[in-house]
Amino acid sequence: MGVVQANNELKELEAKEKKEIERILFALSAEAAGFAEAILWDYDILVHLDLIFARGELSYQMDAARPEIRTDGSVSLRRARHPLLDPAKAVPIDIEVGRSFDTLVITGPNTGGKTVSLKTLGLLCLMAQCGLHIPAGDCSAVSVFTGILADIGDEQSIEQSLSTFSAHMKTIVNILDEADGDSLVLFDELGAGTDPVEGAALAIAVIEHVRARGAKVAATTHYAELKTFAMTTAGVENASCEFDVETLCPTYKLLIGIPGKSNAFAISARLGLDPRVIETAKQQMDAESIRFEDVLTQLEIKRQQLEKEKEEIDRLHAKQEEDSRRAREFRAQMERAKENARSRGEAEAKRILADAKSAADAAFRELDELRKAQKKQLDAQAMNEKRVEIVSELNAARERAGVRDESREPIPVPSRPIRAGDLVEIPGTNRPAEVTAVKGDRLVLKAGVLSMTVKNDEVRLIEDDERAAMKKPSVPASPTRRILNTAAAARELDLRGMETLEAESVLENYLDAARRAHLETVTIIHGKGTGALRKAVQAYLRRDKTVKSFRLGNYGEGESGVTVVEFK
Repeated sequence: MGVVQANNELKELEAKEKKEIERILFALSAEAAGFAEAILWDYDILVHLDLIFARGELSYQMDAARPEIRTDGSVSLRRARHPLLDPAKAVPIDIEVGRSFDTLVITGPNTGGKTVSLKTLGLLCLMAQCGLHIPAGDCSAVSVFTGILADIGDEQSIEQSLSTFSAHMKTIVNILDEADGDSLVLFDELGAGTDPVEGAALAIAVIEHVRARGAKVAATTHYAELKTFAMTTAGVENASCEFDVETLCPTYKLLIGIPGKSNAFAISARLGLDPRVIETAKQQMDAESIRFEDVLTQLEIKRQQLEKEKEEIDRLHAKQEEDSRRAREFRAQMERAKENARSRGEAEAKRILADAKSAADAAFRELDELRKAQKKQLDAQAMNEKRVEIVSELNAARERAGVRDESREPIPVPSRPIRAGDLVEIPGTNRPAEVTAVKGDRLVLKAGVLSMTVKNDEVRLIEDDERAAMKKPSVPASPTRRILNTAAAARELDLRGMETLEAESVLENYLDAARRAHLETVTIIHGKGTGALRKAVQAYLRRDKTVKSFRLGNYGEGESGVTVVEFK
């Protein structure tokens, strides 16, 4: 009883589980029903995207290309391959119809590739109309047809009491009913399966009927009558599948404009048929057919010879072009080498001349600088003397006119006569000058590199006690004092409008303050003007041992109107 009860409980639990699953699925379906339209829309988009990616993958695998789409009903395929054949083994063909001719009759041996050529033509047109790339080369073109009608293969049927000929004819009847000016019609072995004479006549009539409706036609056959029909009818062109008469093997190349042979005797002999049987078969053929086949054979041999000669000519032409290209490259290399050698020689000669010129220019510059320095020193001394003389005359004129300069402080009377070696100060400069000679009421002074002559009453004698105080060593500044000096010393000094002597004195005091403030770089503003103030500033900086380097300002710094100084 326990087993029965446990089994019943198991069944009940399974029923409950099934009911719960149905409830959950019902709830999920009801919730998803509200998004049915969006789900269907997404599904359509995904299907469309999947189709696009599938087309791209197929095109990649087949090494396919996008064909040109025409509207005149013509088809031109270059290096076309059947999409189901291995691209590495398939022999590409060139096939066209619809431009210079509307009907193409393909002849040649069995297993030579006639049917594959027909199928390639039809399949590639259908692939293009389906939006697919086609396995063909560049410059291939197809047209859009309302119908591609084909009678290919053996449709005989025991159930329907159809022989090979009857099955073909039934399909042809349907094609004749549907063909129009926008159709492409493909016939394989047209007229086969019945009496050759009647079959050939029927095949020509069918082709003419379809052509009359404006359709484009491609047909394969073994009948010599259709070859003659193609050769003698405007708008109809012969084509053949190439057959190598030496190896007795098809090459699967399609040749447009050349009728082909069935090569039944050659193929039979290769397959081992008794030569006596083949000879007997040849005797059964009428003389005209034999001559026609012989002409075709001779034409094929000549064509292959011409093809080989053309290939040899193309090879020789390519070799000649390659040799010409190499010769041109070698000549160009020689010209470049010659030009490089000449350029190097010219460059070396120019370098030697430039070095010599630079050395000569440097020597002349040094001589000019020496002359300018000497002249500048003499000119500066004469200028200072002239300036002092002008100031003296101006002061005398003021005294005669009774004009007093209130801004000018009175010069104190020296405690003793001024002697050579004393230090004096010119009012307004705050810079000492050494007395080098006394000439009556005039003193010869030296301040730095400048020399001048002034009157006794135009300078202030620096007394002995003041002179001794100037010689006392300065007390090192405390950190607080150093901070104050840093704050007090600006990074720029403006000397514009000052005289040279006054500017040197101000510059000296400023550089001393900048060094005490531990500034690394400062800017001296002297303006552009005549350049005299700039030259005086830079001459002073050259003499200052604490200056590491100086340069004119860059763009945005003031250019030649300022000098940037860097301390050691």
